[in-house]
Order: sequence, then structure tokens, then C-alpha cells
Amino acid sequence: MVRLIILSVFLVAVAWLPAATPGSKAKPRPRDTVKVSKAHEKYIEGALGYLASKQNRDGSWGESSEERRHPVAITAYTLIAFQAAGNLPGEGPHGKVVKKGMDYLLNQIGPDGIYGGRASGQYMYAHGIATIALAELYGQTQSPAIRDKLDRAIKLIIASQNSQGGWRYRPVVRDADISVTVLQVVALRAAKNSGIDVPKRTIDNAVKYVKACHHSRSGGFSYQPGSSPGFARTAAAIYSLQVCGLYDDPMVLKGSKYLIANHRTGQEWYVYGSFYAAPAQYMIGGETWEKWYKVISSTITKSIRKEGNYYRWDSSGRGGVGPIYTTAVYATMLAMPYHYLPLYQR
Repeated sequence: MVRLIILSVFLVAVAWLPAATPGSKAKPRPRDTVKVSKAHEKYIEGALGYLASKQNRDGSWGESSEERRHPVAITAYTLIAFQAAGNLPGEGPHGKVVKKGMDYLLNQIGPDGIYGGRASGQYMYAHGIATIALAELYGQTQSPAIRDKLDRAIKLIIASQNSQGGWRYRPVVRDADISVTVLQVVALRAAKNSGIDVPKRTIDNAVKYVKACHHSRSGGFSYQPGSSPGFARTAAAIYSLQVCGLYDDPMVLKGSKYLIANHRTGQEWYVYGSFYAAPAQYMIGGETWEKWYKVISSTITKSIRKEGNYYRWDSSGRGGVGPIYTTAVYATMLAMPYHYLPLYQR
């Protein structure tokens, strides 16, 4: 039943998406030959076991001091990891864990659509990723318990878009940057897929802002229009363009090449950038995805740590945040060939 819901939601989403070029249709994604190996399956299961063991009593996650400062965001990233391996509320080996985490996020949403109250909920990074997690859960379950609160969170995003089409740290109509904007764009798309009303003009204006951050000389994307490009910014940008239907846009293809040329594990925000780079290359598919998965899976498994029957990754460098965040992101990446997350499909 759940898989039928996923298919119907996806078909609705495809009908809504703009074509890559006016009057044309996006090319189908090349045939995918990438599979989860037995070794990677063991790492994924061990990583999810580790994450499940670290869930707090209230359903949230947060191990390091930085993670504990942002429980909404860390919980959202962790829920996405469980979904990537096929776990839903009450379904799968970690169904109870997912249900408890989902309830935590729902309990954080106030009447104004802000997570965690005025003090902490105005941090739009957390708002974006939490709304993505809930929208994916709603799309796969159609749970009435999610619908109303998800709608509030989406309305807040729509109301706080600035005149350029972007968003920044607070839900106010002011300035914007690519990292915050991308999270809101993906949240809107995930919600639209699940049946929540999202005005087309909101998406169209957001796409304009993302494209305004393109750095034509390098093929990458910048933090704000006119600034220098970077790996994480480019990954986030081309992923957001693809979830809006621009799969074969020249900016996406150039951005993909930029990621390949600039893939270095030691750079700042590597974990954050990889979270977007993997689905971006996955949606391009074919040889690009095969080579990317081979490189990133080989790279990240070199730093995996065994903890009893569990596996985890420690944070490293600026943007590592903590072991829960890093483990959730890397487990999500390894599990992508399972094809469970609707947002990662063309």
C-alpha cells in the first residue's frame, strides 16, 4: 500500500514539474546499474542501529554540543537516513524510532508554523530540512497527523520569500543566500509532491534566485550572486534545480562537472555538500552516478568506525557538526541505490 502511495504521489509531481526547456520534455534518467553491496548494507544497518541507540527520550537526536544546539535539524537529517533505507513510522526494523522522531518534529511546530518557538525556530536551515523530512513522511504515508502542521510550515516558507526569490536565516522578507534558499526550495517541492498546495510562482521565483548565483566562468554556484563559487554551494544549487524539473539544464550539467573537479574531503562543509551532491549526481544518472557513487562510497567507508555491533562516522573539519549528523548523512548516501526516497527520483 505504501509503495502504491509513493507511485501516485510521484506521478502527480511529474505532472506539475516544468519542462527543462519550454515546449520540450526532460530526457528519461539513464538506466541505473548501481547496487548496494553486502559490505555497504552491513554499514547502513550498523549506522542505523547506532542512530537508533542514540535517540533521546523526547524523540530527538543530538550528541555533540553543536548538535544539541540544533535538535530539530539533526532529528530531520536522521529521519531522512532511516527513510532512505525503507523505514517509515511503524514500518520497517526502525519503525518505532521513526514514529518517535516524527512526533518530536510535529510537536515542535507552533500555530505560526515555526519549529521550537520564536527563540530557536526562526533558524531557517532547521526549518527547511525538518519540513523536507516531514513532507517525505507525509508523501509516503498520507498520515492526517502530519498534514495540518506541515501545511503551516510550508505557508511560513511561502510568506517569507524575498523579492529576489530567496530566503535567509530568519522568516522575514529581507535578504537571501543559496544555502538557506535551497532547503526551502526542496521543502516546497517535497510538500507539493505530497499534495500540499504550493504556488507555482513561488517555485519559479526561487529558481530565478538559484540561477542568479551561477558562476558562469567556473560552472559552479556562489553563496550569493556575484560571490565566489564553492563545492557545497554548487551541490545544493544543482540539486534544487533538478527537483524543480530542470534536469537537463546546462547549469546543472556544468555544475555536475564542477563537483567532479572539486571533490576533496578536506574542504569545509564537505558533509553538508555531499548530502546534496549525491542526489544531484544520482538524478543525472548513468556513468556520472556510477562513478560518483564508487568514489564517495569508497571515500567515506575509509573513515567509518565500529562501535560494538554498530557503525558510525565522527565529524571532521568545519561543517562536520557531530557524529549523529555525519552518520545520518553518510548512511543516506550509501542507501541511495535502494531508491526509497521519492525526492531522489526523476
